[in-house]
Amino acid sequence: MIMAMWPIQTSECVNSAGRLIAITDDARYAAIVARDRTQDGVWYYAVRTTGVFCKPSCGARLAKRGNLSFHATTTDAIAAGFRACKRCRPDQTGPDLHTDVVTAVCRMIDDALAATGSVPSLDAMARHTGFSPFHLHRMFRKAMGLTPRAYGAGVRARFLRDQLDESRTVSEAVHGAGYSSSSRFYEQATKRLGMVPSRAKRGGVGETVRFAVGATSLGAILVAATEKGVCSIQLGEDPDALIHDLERRFHGATLVGDDPAFAATVSQVVGLVESPRSALDLPLDIRGTAFQERVWTALTSIAPGSTVTYAQLAGMIGQPTAVRAVASACAANEIAIAIPCHRVIRTTGGLSGYRWGVDRKAALLERERLGEPRSEK
Repeated sequence: MIMAMWPIQTSECVNSAGRLIAITDDARYAAIVARDRTQDGVWYYAVRTTGVFCKPSCGARLAKRGNLSFHATTTDAIAAGFRACKRCRPDQTGPDLHTDVVTAVCRMIDDALAATGSVPSLDAMARHTGFSPFHLHRMFRKAMGLTPRAYGAGVRARFLRDQLDESRTVSEAVHGAGYSSSSRFYEQATKRLGMVPSRAKRGGVGETVRFAVGATSLGAILVAATEKGVCSIQLGEDPDALIHDLERRFHGATLVGDDPAFAATVSQVVGLVESPRSALDLPLDIRGTAFQERVWTALTSIAPGSTVTYAQLAGMIGQPTAVRAVASACAANEIAIAIPCHRVIRTTGGLSGYRWGVDRKAALLERERLGEPRSEK
């Protein structure tokens, strides 16, 4: 077996970029013991007993010194018969590696909450991924737009919604979702659920939701509003399906569907569909996470007739790497057109990803581009 090696000289030197690198086997082994990230990408080590090569900072169990060989590049290591470590991914750099690590952390949090109802500690996540807690926290926040702890809280809130539908009492649901203290949960429940827990348990009992179904040139439309403002604008083909979806979401609220005073609100929304360049002069009852609300607020700043990509939208909220999270926030938007997620397109210019149909998305963008409604038969 032929392996790329360096002649043994002094233990360290400075490369052309001013970076201090280890150049002897002793110095490299010391860097592996210390999991020194400053050496990542400068050289690699391979373990003969496993046939795997790694970055110096890899969090895998330390191999015996006699089983190691050192390589200048990943190409050299592969040519010598070694395969890339699945933990530190030495054959990947930058965004690809970060995506894999963040995905692994999300999966770890999801699995832990499902199994035990608790979010793993940052130290446990760090050990699982092989990164330091500080580095992992920074990487996760940069990619997702929120911390691992905040992500876990969001997942737990989702579990709670499911528990509320299945449990006999709110307290039972709270503990079933992994909250050790009911008082701690209640401090943030209104913000996370969009209503107080007792109302959420019974689908918003105590709230009054006025709604109406109308017709537009793009199909049926359902408009619903609470005392705070418009909480739902849905588009579709089947009016009954739109009503059933509203009933499921607010199954314990008082739904009022025959309020003549609500006709003016519906008329304004229908007018927005026919002429989406106009502004909707109505209050909105927006219910989402802090991150979702940041995305939705940014959406309202996009000028009619203009489009942005998901990546550009992520940049608008100061989270350029949170593209997937931004796309998920757009998909979670319950208020069509007034929060114009139809103005977001793929980098390739594709129009997929609109929950109310790609054809409707294309029609809305066309009307905005022309600056006037288009009559359709």
